[in-house]
Amino acid sequence: MPQHQRTFLLLPLAAFLLVFFVAPLAWLLSLAVREAEVPRALPRTVAALHDWRPGQPVPPPVFAGLAQDLVEARAASTLADAARRLNYEVNGVRSTLMRAAREVNSAGAGAAFDAAFFAAVDPALASPDFFAAVQRARGPVSAYYLLAAFDLGRDAQGDVERVAPANRIYVDVLLRTLGISASVTVLCLLLGFPVAMLLTQVNDKTADWLMILVLLPFWTSLLVRTAAWVVVLQREGMVNGLLLRLGVISEPLTLIYNRTGVLIAMTHVLLPFMILPLYGVLKGIPPHYMRAAASLGAPPVTAFLRVYLPLAAPAIAAGSLMVFILAMGYYITPALVGGGSDQMLSYFVATYTTDTGNWGLAAALGLLMLVTTLALYAVAHRLSGGRALSMG
Repeated sequence: MPQHQRTFLLLPLAAFLLVFFVAPLAWLLSLAVREAEVPRALPRTVAALHDWRPGQPVPPPVFAGLAQDLVEARAASTLADAARRLNYEVNGVRSTLMRAAREVNSAGAGAAFDAAFFAAVDPALASPDFFAAVQRARGPVSAYYLLAAFDLGRDAQGDVERVAPANRIYVDVLLRTLGISASVTVLCLLLGFPVAMLLTQVNDKTADWLMILVLLPFWTSLLVRTAAWVVVLQREGMVNGLLLRLGVISEPLTLIYNRTGVLIAMTHVLLPFMILPLYGVLKGIPPHYMRAAASLGAPPVTAFLRVYLPLAAPAIAAGSLMVFILAMGYYITPALVGGGSDQMLSYFVATYTTDTGNWGLAAALGLLMLVTTLALYAVAHRLSGGRALSMG
């Protein structure tokens, strides 16, 4: 088939990926740096603050512009979004702005909208900190959400600084996510490598039945599998009941709503993604290589480490990378079987997207996950000699 015909056949796939994957992902990630709420709702205030710098007195035209903006934004239903955005930096200002809009709207003709008027509504509305937050959110882009994803913020002068210790959570959550993902990857490798080796050493009929058992979890919903672990691992569940009957323990163990439950459930869910790449490569390793090493005097352990393991390295890299990336984005399993200190970064992305409506921070955390994943892939690709995704 000519080259131009093959290219033409790829166009539908490329268009599908562009429209339904690349474009939505790019739009979502752009929310991490876009600032549209405040300039849309408070255009006069933003314009009046153009030459103002924190530490200087707030110019009187700013208050007049704020009053007019509040009335028009309230009528256009854009004030709530701007108030929510400013509330991230100035705590409590959301309700204050809504109250100020009502006060301005009900003020009589000839009312003076100055610093004293807004200070009477709430002193925060006349403070330099509030207008500094408005100025930082003037758009069209800002680094506010990206800084927040790294537990950073800006002080009154606009300098970057670490947020208060009580608010430093996202870096710890990222490290927790990396730790859980790495632990699950190691567990899957330790459990999956022997299974993959066994599949290559038994006859074809037995291998087919074993492969069915490996693929069996894919026939069941992820939610059902995770819920099943809640039943199995609870204090009155099957695991504790068996250990009590065998006399291994004297009282039930706490295996659920903690890190143990998360590791067990995620390892069970992701184990097939480790076995399948391993089996695909291990099946292609000729068995006479090990016999040749043995005939040359190499002990079994030496033959395994010096001959078999290097040949399996591409499969180990591919399987580990696949499991790690999938584990990084897991949400349902940690949410159901983990405790409050076991939630991963995806939990916060989902929370800010569906519960609080903070799409900017959700996009920033998603971008943090994406960049971390790409960086780890680059490291794995480099360490594996360019074979991180190679299966042969």
